[in-house]
Amino acid sequence: MARPRIGVDLGGTKVEITALGPDGAELLRRRIVTPRGYAAIVAGLAELVRQAEEELGETGSVGVGIPGTISPATGLVKNANSTELNGRPFDRDLAAALGREIRVDNDANCFALSEATDGAGAGARVVFGVILGTGCGGGIAVDGRVLPGRNRIAGEWGHNPLPWPKPEELPGRRCWCGQCGCIETVLSGTGLAMDCDGPEASDAAAVAARAAAGEARAGAALARHAERLARALAQVVNLLDPDVIVLGGGLSNLDHLYSAVPPLLARHVFSDVCATPVLRNVHGDSSGVRGAAWLWPG
Repeated sequence: MARPRIGVDLGGTKVEITALGPDGAELLRRRIVTPRGYAAIVAGLAELVRQAEEELGETGSVGVGIPGTISPATGLVKNANSTELNGRPFDRDLAAALGREIRVDNDANCFALSEATDGAGAGARVVFGVILGTGCGGGIAVDGRVLPGRNRIAGEWGHNPLPWPKPEELPGRRCWCGQCGCIETVLSGTGLAMDCDGPEASDAAAVAARAAAGEARAGAALARHAERLARALAQVVNLLDPDVIVLGGGLSNLDHLYSAVPPLLARHVFSDVCATPVLRNVHGDSSGVRGAAWLWPG
């Protein structure tokens, strides 16, 4: 009998764990506050897995999604906004704590894998998963497997420049990565809020609520955001031509994106036809943790 797949999603404020049966049915789910400090994170995740396996009555495979990636050059975490992980051999340390092999991947890759396996992209060969939240990430799943890329950065569309920029969009905001004008600076929740209300703003949900109440300034900001998203996704279609694009993260709950973006997308795609669907995710904020579990295929 197949053993359960255990997935862990390590975020900056919370850690979520789930266990999936062979058919993808959820066997358990727990959340804890993310421990403070690297050693505490490793110990906390190991204990969370042990508690889950005690409840299940058997051991399972373990996959972990992190807000960064493992460098193929050093074997250490890089590009993590949970900075305690950067420069650490996280996968090796957690494997040692558990006494077995584990699999670790970027959280956006896990999202894409989840939606490709049994979510909005199920049955599609090439799925591009988008995270529109505090940051702006992406992942690629091909034939039900994550496509990591040689440098382990496949899908990192948020740190490319916004394509076809307008004069008022140049030179663009400085990004935390050190570049200027990154897609993340305008399409993230913070980017949307700042576009509407200035450099100190951060509440994208308030912008959406005000637009729904009829505020013209907020409505205009949402329209600019949708048009910029279409430009950014057109660049992905021109390069990757995925079968489906699935949106995740907090901004994926903006209903207008699914009607506004596809026709805008077609204007920038280098083709006489653009039939690429832009879909809302199926598994919500549990998609990442489910994708971590699916890092171990059947």
